[in-house]
Amino acid sequence: MAITITGDAEADALLDQSPFALLTGMLLDQQVPMETAFAGPAKLRDRLGVLDPASIAAVDPEKLVEAMKQTPAVHRYPGSMATRLQALAAAIVSDWGGDTAAIWTEGDPDGAEVLRRLKALPGFGEQKAKIFLALLGKRKGLQATGWQQAAGDYGTDGYRSVADIVDADSLAKVREHKRAMKAAAKAK
Repeated sequence: MAITITGDAEADALLDQSPFALLTGMLLDQQVPMETAFAGPAKLRDRLGVLDPASIAAVDPEKLVEAMKQTPAVHRYPGSMATRLQALAAAIVSDWGGDTAAIWTEGDPDGAEVLRRLKALPGFGEQKAKIFLALLGKRKGLQATGWQQAAGDYGTDGYRSVADIVDADSLAKVREHKRAMKAAAKAK
């Protein structure tokens, strides 16, 4: 199933074709709208000329920050997100030989192992890892045994996260779910 998150066909195509772009979008998905976060990889590729783990890990940190800051900005916190992105890219190079998809394919891992591998990445905590696992399962055809259970609520049907976005209507439903969750958390 094709990725349709950003509302920009070119940015979505990059997410669909590049595991590193998709993982980068997930990394950026905090404190900015989902569309902004997942459009970030295409902006970075256009500004830097490349978007792969080895290139991002090796780029001058100041150059990466400048690419993040350029209008329209990739993220509202360009400095800290550039640092996180470089750490993520470096981990993929050192731990996975530069092959992002190996995180969820190498050695035919089950869902629990994929979740463990995602949580070991810089910038990925429990929730972000579960959402990304659900995104892989629901939108990228991940066949790892038990991925739904490992992804928790994000692995079930519904409109809980970016993993459930297939069009403008589902985007609106995910937004409404997030608003309701924030309101419930605030009420506690």
